[in-house]
Amino acid sequence: MKWLLGTIALLVIGLVFKLGLLVYGMYALLGVLLVSRSLAWNWTGHLTASRSCEQHSAQIGESVSMGVMVRNLGSLSVPWVLLEDALPFEALRQHPPRLRIEGSALSVERIQARGETTLSYEARFLMRGYYQFGPLLLESGDLFGLHRRYRVATSPHYVLVYPKLVPLEGYDIASRKPIGEVRISHRLFEDPTRIAGVRPYEKGDPLNRIHWRATARTGMLHSKVYEPSCIAGATLVLDFHEASFDVKNALARVELAITTAASLANAIYQMGEQVGLVTNGRDAAERVRYEGWRQEFRTRTLAKAEAHTRLRSERLQPLMVETQRGTAQLDRILRTLARLELTDGFTLPELLAESANRLPRDASVIAILTSVSEEAAIALGNLRRNGYAVTAVMVMFGGENEYYDWAEPPEWAGRLLAEHINFRRVDDEASLARLCAEHILR
Repeated sequence: MKWLLGTIALLVIGLVFKLGLLVYGMYALLGVLLVSRSLAWNWTGHLTASRSCEQHSAQIGESVSMGVMVRNLGSLSVPWVLLEDALPFEALRQHPPRLRIEGSALSVERIQARGETTLSYEARFLMRGYYQFGPLLLESGDLFGLHRRYRVATSPHYVLVYPKLVPLEGYDIASRKPIGEVRISHRLFEDPTRIAGVRPYEKGDPLNRIHWRATARTGMLHSKVYEPSCIAGATLVLDFHEASFDVKNALARVELAITTAASLANAIYQMGEQVGLVTNGRDAAERVRYEGWRQEFRTRTLAKAEAHTRLRSERLQPLMVETQRGTAQLDRILRTLARLELTDGFTLPELLAESANRLPRDASVIAILTSVSEEAAIALGNLRRNGYAVTAVMVMFGGENEYYDWAEPPEWAGRLLAEHINFRRVDDEASLARLCAEHILR
C-alpha cells in the first residue's frame, strides 16, 4: 500500500510540473504494482489445502504422520508459495522436549496450474499432552517482492497423547483397596449385617437397633453396635495450581503427578471399584474452545488476526470426572489428565471447599500433592472430620529425595500429621510402582 500511495503521489507531482520522464516512469511502476498485486491475489486465492492425518490419539513414544496436500485450482502457475504448518513450539523448546519433529513443516514450492504438492513430516510424542498441529499458512507474492499475501488454509489438527501408566505392585487383595483397607466410622455407612457388639441404650436409638436378648438378660435396654462399612473405590484430588510447583524440577514434578494419578486410577478401575477425579487444573480443550487457536506465526500479524477466535472463557470452576463405575470411566480420566494444564485459578483449599458437596462419602479421597500449605492441611483435615477417609500422596522429585529424620518430620509432613492425615511418598516411577506395597506412615 505504501508503494502504491507513493507512486500515485509522484505521478501527481509529475503531472503538475509537466515532468514527462517522471510521469512515464510512474505509469510504468503503477502498472507493475497493479499487475503484481493482482497476480498475488490470484495465486493465493486459487490454492486449497486438505490435511490427511486421521489419528486423534496416541501413546507416549508413538509417531504420527502429518500430511497436508495443497492444490492449485487456478489456470495460472504459482511461481512460489511458502507452506508453513504451525507447530507447538512450547513443546519443542522445553527441556527435555515433549515433542520431536522428523522432517520439515516448512517448505517453498512451485505449483503448476491444476497441480498439487504435499507437505509431510512426522511427530514423535515424548510426553503426554494435547498437541495442536496447524493451521497451515500460505505465503506468496509477486516476483519483484513488492507485494506479499498470507492466508490460513486449514484448520488445526489436535492429537491427544495419553499419560503413562505404571503397574502398581502389592495390592491388598483381601480388602480390594489400592492403598490398603480404609474404614469409616460415620454412622451412615454402618453395615447392619455385621454386629460388632452391644452398648447401653442411648436416647434416640431406633427400635430396630435394640438388642432384645441382651436387654432381657440384663434387665436394661441395650443397642447393637455395627461394624462400619468399607469404603469402595476412591476420588483422586489432584492439586495442579501453579504455586504448588517450584520452578526447580517443575516439569518433572508435573509429569510425575500426572503419572501417579493415572496409575492409581488404572489400579482402582482394574479392581472393579468406582473411581473419579477432581482437580484445579485447566482443560486444554476448553482453552482452545474459548480462547481460540494457539497461533505460532510470529511475524504474520495479518494471518493471526484472520485466524484468531475472540471468544474467551471467564469461568472458574473445578474440573471433575464424577466418581462412578463403568467401562468408559478410566478413559474419561486418562483423557482429562492428558489435556490437563497448570492454572492460577483455585488453590487446593478453594478446590475442596467448592467440590466437597460433590464428593461421594462411600469412596476414599486420595489427594495427590506436591506441597502442603497450612491452609491445605486444614482443608484435608476438615474433610476427614466430616467423615471422609483421606490419604495424601506426596509427589517429590530430585534434590528432595533425601531420607528424613522422622523424629523431626519435615514441615509438610508435620502439617499432615497434625491433621491425622495418612500419607505416602512418590519420588520417581520406581517408588510409584511400590506405592501400594509400602506403608510410609500409618
